[in-house]
Amino acid sequence: MKKKIYIESIILILLGFFSSLSLPPFNYFLINFLTFSAVYILLVKIFETSKNKKLFFLYGWLFGFGYFTSNLYWISISLTFDESFKFLIPITIILIPAFLALFYGFASFLFLILKPKKNLSSFFLFSLLFGTIEFIRGTILTGFPWNLIAYSFSNQIEILNIISIIGTYTFNIFCISLFASTSFLILRDSKKEIIVCILFLTTTLFFYFFGSQRLEKFNNMEANKLNYKIRVISSNVSIDRFYEDTDPISVINDLIKISSPPNNEKIIFIWPEGILPDISKDQLKEYKFLFENEFNENHILSIGINDIKKEDQTIKYFNSFTVYDHNLEILKSYNKVNLVPFGEFLPFENILGHMGLKTITNNYQSYSRGYTRNIIEVNKKNFSVRLLPLICYEIIYTGNIFDNSDFDFIINISEDGWFGQSIGPHQHFVHSIYRAIESGKYVLRSANNGITAIVNPLGIVEKLVDLNQSGYVDLTETKKIKSTIFSKYKNKIFVFTIFLYIFLIFLFNRTYNE
Repeated sequence: MKKKIYIESIILILLGFFSSLSLPPFNYFLINFLTFSAVYILLVKIFETSKNKKLFFLYGWLFGFGYFTSNLYWISISLTFDESFKFLIPITIILIPAFLALFYGFASFLFLILKPKKNLSSFFLFSLLFGTIEFIRGTILTGFPWNLIAYSFSNQIEILNIISIIGTYTFNIFCISLFASTSFLILRDSKKEIIVCILFLTTTLFFYFFGSQRLEKFNNMEANKLNYKIRVISSNVSIDRFYEDTDPISVINDLIKISSPPNNEKIIFIWPEGILPDISKDQLKEYKFLFENEFNENHILSIGINDIKKEDQTIKYFNSFTVYDHNLEILKSYNKVNLVPFGEFLPFENILGHMGLKTITNNYQSYSRGYTRNIIEVNKKNFSVRLLPLICYEIIYTGNIFDNSDFDFIINISEDGWFGQSIGPHQHFVHSIYRAIESGKYVLRSANNGITAIVNPLGIVEKLVDLNQSGYVDLTETKKIKSTIFSKYKNKIFVFTIFLYIFLIFLFNRTYNE
């Protein structure tokens, strides 16, 4: 018996590992038909031979551990830039995946507790539990909706366009059902199971044709030329500037050179997140002499930069997206709302701080959370544009990035140097594609040491500066589409999907009992 458990444990870890190959940058999504069906079959077979609750939790946890260990290893790379963090690397490689795997263990445990006798009810319960637990993972404790299995379809833009209606979480539960449905080739009791499998495959084809029609309609639309340009900058400035005494003048000069500001063109420049860590947004004006011969009244600069405020005798630091005119006068500013645990703020700082721990991205204290995500409206002599700023991994929160869709573009600025030469920057970038489709807006992404791009409202990457390259991409014309259904109803659609699955579970279970 013990030998059987050991073998099944190794199989589940390997299944999780192989499922990671379906994610960016590999995108071998077909492998999930094997891995998810195998997991479902294993859980069903174990249920038939054992009612050991701890074993069910363990098996779900093992699959999750194999999955997250293999696709989140790059988190430990952020600890290699500071000697004081290196002792945490082994803990990070094991502890973070082990924690995230708890969600899968809990889903498996509930599957044991609630499992109906009939195959179809059991199948829909499996999909419901894993889909819902992924939603919870992306919501509680600040949320970490990273590497949902839905992201394995990031290269299938036609299929992916269905998220303009149903959103990523609903598409994720559909993907779990789709990939697990091939298990009926082995587990079927009747033709009904095969019909359900065929229905999921047919629905996927419907998604493909829906997306194809949407893309064709978009491509046939006439583009509207903007009366200004938005120039999105990609830089390759070393992450060491956070720890070494890097001369900000040299960094600013490099960024100005990359930006190549022409005298007679109206341009909004987008510079990456935290590119000048030792300068606050109010201090940038001290470097005006660097801009005087390059920037003029036709230019606006937006940049990811620190904001320092004194509130109630306490100094607070914010990760800010700030817009300046050519004289470096502040026009608008936004302070990041969704902060990265341990990266930008230290949970339980009063306790962990005394133990010698600190945040990764700065040497002073935790960043403070911004109060609200506001649309930045730039109304100036030569410009009129409304921008929704998303700093770094704020882009990952599907259905929770805006309440008001009355804006022109999503601006995502990021520092991807923390990921090193890994799969991390590819996983981070792909969220821009999903948010563009869901919102029906252009996403303009400026990254240092990452992927800089312009993504249109249908998820097509129109222009791109690849990983670790310097340069820029210009947005000069756009095609405007109607507001998407998902942008109106957001994750309410996922709640409806939960009730639909519950209905199907009871429906097929009742049919069996009769």
